[in-house]
Amino acid sequence: MRKLINLINRKVASFLGTSKINLIEEKVTRIEELFQNIHITEYLNKNLFHNKKYTDSKRITHYHNSVFTQNGEDGIIEEIFERVGVKNKTFIEFGAHGIKNNSTYLLLKGWSGFWIIGSEKGFSFINKKFKVYIETSSLILAKKWITKYNIESIFKELSVPKEVDFLSIDIDGNDYWVWENIINYNPRVVSIEYNATFPPNISLAMKYNEDHKWQQDSYFGASLLALQKLGEKKGYKLIGCDFAGCNAFFVRKDLSLELFESPFTAENHYEPARYFIRRNPGHPIGIGEYNML
Repeated sequence: MRKLINLINRKVASFLGTSKINLIEEKVTRIEELFQNIHITEYLNKNLFHNKKYTDSKRITHYHNSVFTQNGEDGIIEEIFERVGVKNKTFIEFGAHGIKNNSTYLLLKGWSGFWIIGSEKGFSFINKKFKVYIETSSLILAKKWITKYNIESIFKELSVPKEVDFLSIDIDGNDYWVWENIINYNPRVVSIEYNATFPPNISLAMKYNEDHKWQQDSYFGASLLALQKLGEKKGYKLIGCDFAGCNAFFVRKDLSLELFESPFTAENHYEPARYFIRRNPGHPIGIGEYNML
């Protein structure tokens, strides 16, 4: 059967020509993406945007909206700061990759901050794409391999303020251990990747490995309960997660916790992995200089 299919494919290609075959494949791909986006939209409308669990509460998950982010984090971050206010419009993000970062939208809205990147490829890409923001010092870029031992020395070297508005941690591995060792800096809001493979009653983190590189599998990071416990030790409360089951959001205890859904537990705020809800926006995501009007 396989030989017959290959023969038919060769005959069709010979009859139509390679260019027409490529054009047909491109159009089929676009149609598949269109139907996929329609199904994702229907799923989100039914299970998130019109779900009373979220809409009839103080939860943040249904503020899901992606301008640059992959999992609706832009809308969630915006809503959090609508509730707790902004102090100095500063951010620090490590694990920044490409354009789809948790603080890209903040940067365009007039915030300033720091991105720390571990790879030469990622550093070169961001250095080129975000050139205008780097030249105006809105964005300070550093190529550093982060460990739990050097994180605060990197902050000191970059002159990171002791209190930034927003900290985003996504390094696909040692996230728990690095956050644990940020002691002398007190961001108001923290976003950190969690491993939704593990249900909300399991408390664990991957063994610390300074040389860890994510292998595109489920071995990374920490469970939501482990991060909830760590956050409480550090003076933070878990206020929600994105609907895709990727990022957990924490607010410092002194900041209007009554504005968020309690109890502030993994059991209450856990979202399972729903990586399939990432929609194709149509045009490739790009970045450049904008004027706020």
